[in-house]
Amino acid sequence: MSEFMAAASGEFRRLGLPVRTSKPGLTMFDFEGSYLMIEHNGVASATAKSRAQNPTVIRLNVYDFEESVREMTERGVEVSVRRFDWGGTIGAITDPEGNRIEIKQAS
Repeated sequence: MSEFMAAASGEFRRLGLPVRTSKPGLTMFDFEGSYLMIEHNGVASATAKSRAQNPTVIRLNVYDFEESVREMTERGVEVSVRRFDWGGTIGAITDPEGNRIEIKQAS
């Protein structure tokens, strides 16, 4: 397993996503009846990528925002919480390649 794949597997496991399949260059995580597929050979960054470097953001609605942040923090995942004037609250994490993943309270 490449260094990236090992890091990605560890990060997504900390989020509570079990590995469904893993083979050279590809890992699939179980994701609530679906799956999240991670392939290597992307452009990695040690820090969060800018929107210009990666304009795509995965945003997931969660039923209990505060509980989700607490659970991720307990698993060792750093969550940056921002509250907006429009009333929304977003929790952002950065995956091992510097991509942004966000959670938001479901309406």
